[in-house]
Amino acid sequence: MNVLLGVSGGIACYKSCALASALTKNGCDVNVVMTANAARFVAPLSFEALTHRHVYCEMFDGTADRQIAHITLAKQADIFVVAPATADVIAKLACGIADDLLTSTALAVKCPVVVCPAMNANMFENPATQENLRTLAARGYEICEPGCGTLACGDVGKGRMAEPQEIVRFMEGVLKKGASLAGKRFLVTAGGTMENIDGVRYITNRSSGKMGCAIVRELKRRGAEVTLIAANMKVEPPAATDKVVRVQSAAEMLEACLREYENCDCVIKAAAVGDYSPVREYDNKIKGEKIILELKKNPDIAAALGRVKGERKLVIFCAETQDLLPSAVKKLKAKGADMVVANDVSRPNIGFDSDKNAVTVITSGGHSAEYAAASKDIIAKEVVSEIEGLWLQA
Repeated sequence: MNVLLGVSGGIACYKSCALASALTKNGCDVNVVMTANAARFVAPLSFEALTHRHVYCEMFDGTADRQIAHITLAKQADIFVVAPATADVIAKLACGIADDLLTSTALAVKCPVVVCPAMNANMFENPATQENLRTLAARGYEICEPGCGTLACGDVGKGRMAEPQEIVRFMEGVLKKGASLAGKRFLVTAGGTMENIDGVRYITNRSSGKMGCAIVRELKRRGAEVTLIAANMKVEPPAATDKVVRVQSAAEMLEACLREYENCDCVIKAAAVGDYSPVREYDNKIKGEKIILELKKNPDIAAALGRVKGERKLVIFCAETQDLLPSAVKKLKAKGADMVVANDVSRPNIGFDSDKNAVTVITSGGHSAEYAAASKDIIAKEVVSEIEGLWLQA
């Protein structure tokens, strides 16, 4: 899960360090945006050390892969948490003011927003602050109420920012509200299959498993139950995955898919399954000046699932180096799939082994949509939204 943490200028900034640490330890990717005043309380380096990620402080930060920082951060976020949220920042959010990176990002996000007020009790109880909070709540912002106690100024009253673990639990509750796929069960395949040649060699492909894992993360964020069938991957399965089945060859993946598919509502075939495997597997290392391998066609997993899917949805991936869309349409029909996600792996810096992708989605109902190059997490959001639409079209 990608958490965007907005930190504004108040003494409660020290609690935000603990919050960032807790979220990171829970497996979240935490991007921190700080106001100039926040950086006077806690150095950005503290957050960098806790999250292992760059901290954004300037409106025109050039580190976001040459993209506009507040737009890039907004698109990546699954949830935006402003902690602490000072009276000043709350007022700006209520009025739609965007005069720094934090408030500009707030206007650009489409994900849930959690506001954690932290200020003097008199400032919190001021009618202007209360009206601003009501305005934000009416717009769908979630307000994590501050606690009562002795404040930094010595006053006693309501205004202490909620404790980090309270905020984490509050965030979990907010995300469950938006669990659009709660009750749905998914089977996702990811990675590249491997076919043994001999005791030391094998045939495989360049798939890293990153796209499949990004889809798993997005499905979990929306409340789905997910089984991942993982072939050779360069990344670890997402920590929240309900069940992970490890396989190596195409035959093993087919067996696992046929065993697991009955317990799901949708199969997403994101794995890169090798088309061929050696006719013979040698126990020991083959030696010689010249080696000739005879290959046989591997089983067609997508077609096999298409024949038995019944009411389930089947989503397949089509990675090509030429004739992308004609090939994708042909595969969509031949496999009996409901959706194909096509990507051109001949393009540099996207697709196999990259952190980015660009895809075209085509459904059996004739709908199509093209998504330009973006991080695989962003592409996963778009793909999963398209998958949700399959049930609406039914």
